[in-house]
Amino acid sequence: MRSRLLGLLLLAAIAPACGGGEAPPSPAPSVEGRPALPPSEELKLPRKPGSLRFAVIGDSGRGHRPQYEVSAQMQAFRREFAYDFVLMLGDNIYEGRTPEDYRKKFELPYKPLLDAGVKFYAVLGNHDEPRQHLYPLFNTGGHRYYTFKPEQTPLGAVAGPSVRFFMLDTENLDVAQILWLRRELATSKSEWKIPVFHRPIYTSGRYALPAQRFRRLLEPAFVLHGVSVAFAGHEHFYERTHPQKGIVYFISGAAGSLRRGDIRRTGLTAAAFDQDFSFMLVEIAGDDLYFQAITRTGATVDSGKIARRR
Repeated sequence: MRSRLLGLLLLAAIAPACGGGEAPPSPAPSVEGRPALPPSEELKLPRKPGSLRFAVIGDSGRGHRPQYEVSAQMQAFRREFAYDFVLMLGDNIYEGRTPEDYRKKFELPYKPLLDAGVKFYAVLGNHDEPRQHLYPLFNTGGHRYYTFKPEQTPLGAVAGPSVRFFMLDTENLDVAQILWLRRELATSKSEWKIPVFHRPIYTSGRYALPAQRFRRLLEPAFVLHGVSVAFAGHEHFYERTHPQKGIVYFISGAAGSLRRGDIRRTGLTAAAFDQDFSFMLVEIAGDDLYFQAITRTGATVDSGKIARRR
């Protein structure tokens, strides 16, 4: 009873407060003089009937102008590419634990999306408070690590792909979580098994050395159980790797934080961008995954298609 009461008190402490009359900053028209095409012309994704569609953001929770500008593009592209949920790759609320922090760094920047019914599924980052998984709008079910299968429309249930996400906590990657991951991957019947976590296991950025430790712990299960793609944050840029043991790794950690010039070009990198804030749109249709990385001005920095690994 005491533990249940404590959990309720923690939930109350970080309960959402979606009100407030603060107006977001106006988005800048371009960066470094490059004008962006409107989303109707810039969108590279096929929008196939019954496909699964979502957005991806990482290291977002600053509450400053660039975060609002990324959100404005997410809203603009959603009018052309209807997605129902967003993956959050950690560092969701920087240095914040009060209801006001959650309001300023999440609820206000993404209020139009929240009001439209878009769900946000989050993993924990190194700058997130340990109790953040209790925040209802991050849809963790109160767990540090969890798995979910997206809801689909009746059309999607017939024609869409079978997809399950495995949301990991790389800040507390203990034996219990690794055994849980192996068990969940092994028993999942989904065609697409997509791990989502904060700290990358492959990167051409400053965290390449610690990435090796996480790689030793996580990669064997990914390879064994047919993972084709994985998403991480932590590095404040965008990167797509060449397939590593058959798996493509995305880093999308520039939705609110940016380190210009931080990419160290290696043979690992298929595409990378560290000159502006960005987010991703993803579409899965059958055995194909389509992706597009977009800046806060609406310019595309990478796009393409990945076939599911069998």
